[in-house]
Amino acid sequence: MLNKIKKIQAREVLDSRGNPTLKVEVVLDNKIKATASVPSGASTGEFEALEMRDGDIKRYNGKGVLKACENVNKKINKILKGETVTNQKKIDKIMLDLDGTESKSNLGANAILGVSLACARAGAIATNKPLYKYIATSYKLQATSYKLPTPMFNILNGGKHADSGLAIQEFMIAPIGIKTMKEKIRAGSEIFHSLKKILLNRGYSTGIGDEGGFAPKLESHTEAFDLILGAIKKAGYQAGKEIFLAIDAAANSFFIPEDNKYILKPENISLDYNRLIALYMEWIKKYPLISIEDGLNENNWDDWEEMMKKLKSENLRMMIVADDLTVTNVTRLKKATENKCANAIIIKLNQIGTLTETMECVKMAQEAGWKIIVSHRSGETCDDFIADLAVAVGADFLKAGSLSRGERLAKYNRLMEIEKEKLSHC
Repeated sequence: MLNKIKKIQAREVLDSRGNPTLKVEVVLDNKIKATASVPSGASTGEFEALEMRDGDIKRYNGKGVLKACENVNKKINKILKGETVTNQKKIDKIMLDLDGTESKSNLGANAILGVSLACARAGAIATNKPLYKYIATSYKLQATSYKLPTPMFNILNGGKHADSGLAIQEFMIAPIGIKTMKEKIRAGSEIFHSLKKILLNRGYSTGIGDEGGFAPKLESHTEAFDLILGAIKKAGYQAGKEIFLAIDAAANSFFIPEDNKYILKPENISLDYNRLIALYMEWIKKYPLISIEDGLNENNWDDWEEMMKKLKSENLRMMIVADDLTVTNVTRLKKATENKCANAIIIKLNQIGTLTETMECVKMAQEAGWKIIVSHRSGETCDDFIADLAVAVGADFLKAGSLSRGERLAKYNRLMEIEKEKLSHC
């Protein structure tokens, strides 16, 4: 039983938006099998690794992934056959060398990632370890106790994830002041359902967006905050003590490059970066807001640095979170840390394409003292890999969407499962 790779096979499946993605299966010589499915983002950074699509408009409006599947089934399968599955770093390097491009444009980051994650899961099975423990030991994190991340529940959707008309993409609640994972998730669920009742009572739609949060057509962003605060109170929790707020602005989506301005809808106001920062600071002072993700355009490094300076001058302790700015890429992260552009990072596996590169980015961010937020994508699958990843690296937070839709709940349910497993071994 040498845990050698016997076969790697990819096929086309559908993600949570009904678009094609890859599901990869790895089979070992001892008959162990493991699979992994690849997510897809709608609000994507310009510098993310390439997600390979077929471009054939006769199939799935050009979004098919048969080429990526073929790259797995022929090229990657051939070169990895016979490799020991527990040599994760070597496996990832072989694929990176085979592709030979920074953006992974030859094989597709989606093809490479599916194999990387399926191999990791097979390795965990082969060594009889929980996936989070296998990841930690494979990358010598030497964790003696595993910290569970606090969930960030995206209960109200805007931006590219919904047709609510709100420029800000995600309005999240973070149950920081609640101790156990089981109770954190219960609080999130109860607040989510309280928000639904409030929306219904006010005559708003309770349809949901891509990430399972509500998507009502509101009059302003402050109304969104106020509705959430009302839901927290109605559910019997204390905002600012048990439950805190966070947003993903996804500012790229409402930035107008030719004017160097941000158009905030539904208020229909045009803001330069200074005025937008000032608006964020107003929200921070008015609401229990602890995190602003992608608050500015991904190319405006100096503006990010200025935002950090202004928050520091006001003594406002906040997470300024880089996502599109850094795209889980160590080169961009290095520049961001040197320029002091942020103090927290979103980690998304499919932005970079391998588990090994992801772990390198996490390590660099942690060494810089940044908070770690492991994140899903808006086009998700029921694969719960990121829950184990978040535990393995000791992430501070996990973003997996709202408290509805199975592909979101799979991640939160896995965290409760890990908590139960940890407690049973105490």
